[in-house]
Amino acid sequence: MAPVRVGSPVLVQGLARVLGSAPLTGLAAAAAAPALPSLAHRPVLPTWRSALEAVWAALAGDGAELIRATPGSPGPRGHTERDADEQARIAALVELAQGGDKEAFAQLYDVYVDTVFRYVLVRVANRALAEDLTSETFLRAMRRIDSFTWQGKDIAAWFVTIARNLIADHVKSAKFRFEVATADMRDADERVDAPDTEVLTRLRDERLVAAIRGLGSDQAECITLRFLQGLSLADTAKVLGKSEGAVKQLQLRATRGLRKALDGVEL
Repeated sequence: MAPVRVGSPVLVQGLARVLGSAPLTGLAAAAAAPALPSLAHRPVLPTWRSALEAVWAALAGDGAELIRATPGSPGPRGHTERDADEQARIAALVELAQGGDKEAFAQLYDVYVDTVFRYVLVRVANRALAEDLTSETFLRAMRRIDSFTWQGKDIAAWFVTIARNLIADHVKSAKFRFEVATADMRDADERVDAPDTEVLTRLRDERLVAAIRGLGSDQAECITLRFLQGLSLADTAKVLGKSEGAVKQLQLRATRGLRKALDGVEL
């Protein structure tokens, strides 16, 4: 299962649908528009592999904090790691999009589409359906962009919340279920270990994913948002509709539950 990347035909068609335009050849034109703020760094989600490794690392520690990793190293990289200038550019793009600037919304799509797609894929475990629901998420977001109020926090939580509600409508349940298969997660990553190491790693991660599935709905979703999505504590709290303190406790209980379920497995 190849990873969906911004600029791929699937996502380009999705963006064309959202913007109601003819099929695009890429997002370079929107990104290069001189009237729009220029984003210096597009956020990079952790690979599935590094995200799972971050969960293992948290289990080996106290589970209280995520491992702060530099780009390209194991561990999630939260969206709040943008500096003040980058956050200001995002805020400016939101303001322009609220004024009807479709190119500004295209840049927001570019920044956040991977975050939304990964969350949806974890929930539905069907690539085609995940692509459709991701497109629908941004279609709804564009229609409702005026309702978003900038409060100095990342807009990621707003996009994920829309996706979350769409999924609940589709599966007729608001209960979070971790559905994506370990093999699909691994196959989406480009790096492959030596065969013997890869087999052992897959078996170990299958135990971890099974343990995540065994968690309560809120705990499993917390682990997914914090580790697989790399969302900040504040953004996770916003998506879950809880306080930051409640999310901290949820994460602690989740990691303790995982440790218990994985008793005997080397952390």
